[in-house]
Amino acid sequence: MPPKADVKDYIRTIPDFPHEGIMFRDVTTLFSDPRGFRICIDQLLSPYAGMQIDKVVGLEARGFILGGAVAHQLSVGFVPIRKKGKLPGKTIEQDYKLEYGEATMEIHDDAILPGEKILVVDDLLATGGTCEASIKLIERLGGEIISAAFVVDLPELGGRARLEAMGIDLHWLCDYEGA
Repeated sequence: MPPKADVKDYIRTIPDFPHEGIMFRDVTTLFSDPRGFRICIDQLLSPYAGMQIDKVVGLEARGFILGGAVAHQLSVGFVPIRKKGKLPGKTIEQDYKLEYGEATMEIHDDAILPGEKILVVDDLLATGGTCEASIKLIERLGGEIISAAFVVDLPELGGRARLEAMGIDLHWLCDYEGA
């Protein structure tokens, strides 16, 4: 087997999951390899060297793994944004549309202070709905989005264009054509 040189080399594709016709990009194989995970975190961090970032926000669930590691490397706080009903304490919520229905994301109402500089981290950018809802939550608390960083972008699903239209700076490590 040739040596793995790129983050994409560590990502497994599983056909027909969770539905027929979907090519699932499984980052757990990236996370389980110490070299691959180190490369991933280093590459997620590189555009932000020297920038002021106060907190990293990770989106449920794989964004928690990535966001926690990025926050650790930056020596800043980590804030989870979760699906409704998963956070204890007082929260604010934001609804968003899914392919078939709606969902709700939540954040603690005291997790971000006005004016804090925020980096949003998740594993995959598809339609952008979860990230858009999360950005709205952060902005409602007065946070300033510095950027949103992803391991994988699926440009055909429109998330990149959707977030760029909102004026969000984006960073991703690899992309795949087709869903």
